[in-house]
Formats: sequence, C-alpha cells, structure tokens
Amino acid sequence: MTGKGRELADMMERRKVDILCVQETRWKGSKARSIGAGFNLFYYGVDSKRNGVGVVLKEEFGRNVPEVKRVSDRVRSLKLETEGVMLNVVSGYVPQVGCKLEEKERFWSELNEVIESIPTCERVVIGADFNGHVGEGNTGDEEVMGKFRVKERNLEGQMVVDFAKRMDMAVVNTYFQKREEHRVTYKSRGRSTQVDYILRRRGNLKEISDCKAVLGESVAR
Repeated sequence: MTGKGRELADMMERRKVDILCVQETRWKGSKARSIGAGFNLFYYGVDSKRNGVGVVLKEEFGRNVPEVKRVSDRVRSLKLETEGVMLNVVSGYVPQVGCKLEEKERFWSELNEVIESIPTCERVVIGADFNGHVGEGNTGDEEVMGKFRVKERNLEGQMVVDFAKRMDMAVVNTYFQKREEHRVTYKSRGRSTQVDYILRRRGNLKEISDCKAVLGESVAR
C-alpha cells in the first residue's frame, strides 16, 4: 500500500466501490487511516515486507463499525451496520502455492474460527486472494458452486471448496456467466488465472445480482 493509497481511493471513487478487501498491504501495525477521497483503510500487518490484509470503507460506513478483529496478517474482519443489517466483511490472503502445508492449515483454521463466531442472523462476505483454482464445472459441488470458472482445480482450490461446504457458503464468482476477461483476476507474463473469490452464505445468495472482475484496474507493486 505504500504510495498506493490515493490511487486506490481514486479508483474506488471512479468505480463507485464502497467496500473493498485488500491483501499484501505490507503495512506494519493495526490502525484505521484515511487514504483520501473519503475512504478509510482498516489494516493489520506484522511485517512491512510481506503479507498484510485490510478492508477499505467509504467514510460514511466507517462511522458505523462496532467491531474490528485483527486475527493475523492473513485474516482480518470487521462488522458494520448498514440499513439495519449487520454485515461482517472478512479479508483474507492464503499462502501461495509452494508455502508449507502448516502455514496453509493455520490460515484455514483462523478463517474457520472467524466465520464460526459470526451469528447466523448476520450477513457475511469474504473477499480473499485464495491463491487457488476452484476449476471448471461443478459436478458434485453444486451446493456451493456454479458452473462458470477458469482453469482446472488444484489443491488450493479444493481447500476453498471444502471450506465452503463446511461453512455452508458459496463461491459467488462461479454463479455468473461472464466472458473470460471478466473472470480472470490475475495476469502475469502471458498467464491468466482466477485466484480471487467472493464467498457468501448460501442462504443469502439471492441478494447478489452480479459478480465480475473489473477490466483495466490494477493497483499493485
């Protein structure tokens, strides 16, 4: 996030984004700070060189945040009240492919604990870089996934699917038929893939009218 705060805020203002989950902030500490254009970033990190997660809120929402949880530099959640509804926003960053299995298991344990602590009467949205491919098709996983995805499933993607089943959640991105460029969330050296997903409780899926990747927006190091 160093040197990128205002760029991110300008993008949110231009695209009319009110809430945004961010990963790899690489800011040490646990604070809420203004990043300009009427947006506040709630972040947590333990190292200025790696990891770090946060949630960016429009200031009007930031005034209605009764609870913020700093779980680790890979999981952070906050609770906000909007239009009489309590909404829990969780930002996550899964260890990359190649990291130790123990590190990945620690992430999933932390995320499990956060979701299990949220009352069933409250809304939940997880916005995370899951560093995995959930794969094309949904045979056998129809209760948590739609049919519209990118690439073949890998171990990290299977962990996402297993988590969704445990927590009665759904991978929102997969329910909307989009051109591939509106599903891809990461491009590098000619490679395109989908590693970022939005998860919601299955019972609240009907509240979602659309989900897609926004073309031409990249705030990265």
